[in-house]
Amino acid sequence: MPNTRNNILAFLSGAAIRAGLGLLYAPEKGEKTRKLIGEEADKTKDKVKKQWDKTSDELNKSARKTIAELEKKMDHTVLVAGDKAEGIITSLQKKLNELREQSHKLHEEGDAAIEKAEDEIKKGAEKAKEATGKSEQKVDKNIDKAQEGLEKTKDKIKSSKK
Repeated sequence: MPNTRNNILAFLSGAAIRAGLGLLYAPEKGEKTRKLIGEEADKTKDKVKKQWDKTSDELNKSARKTIAELEKKMDHTVLVAGDKAEGIITSLQKKLNELREQSHKLHEEGDAAIEKAEDEIKKGAEKAKEATGKSEQKVDKNIDKAQEGLEKTKDKIKSSKK
């Protein structure tokens, strides 16, 4: 692009210098000189227009080529990013499934521990009931024995008083 700009400036400068020199060295009369200047100006205008169109076409081609290259690179980048995103999503899904499995195992282990604790508590309660029942029976027997002994003692006292 800098070369194109330099070419245009060089061309326009050359055309202006030629027109100026043509005026300075024109051996013709004013009317004829004006006509020649007009013709030269038209020629220069046509040359500038042709050069402008050529440069514009080159710039358009260059811009289209650059845009095509950028689109190709962007498509590649999007494709690569898409592949990486799919890989990340797949990895995250695997981790999520692993966490779900671990959570399920922990729930099962927790449920089993609760059941075991409940069983132990029931066994302990039954043993406590048995122990309490035996103790109550012993106490009741001891009370019965004590009452019998008391009755015997009372009877002995009564019989000794007689």
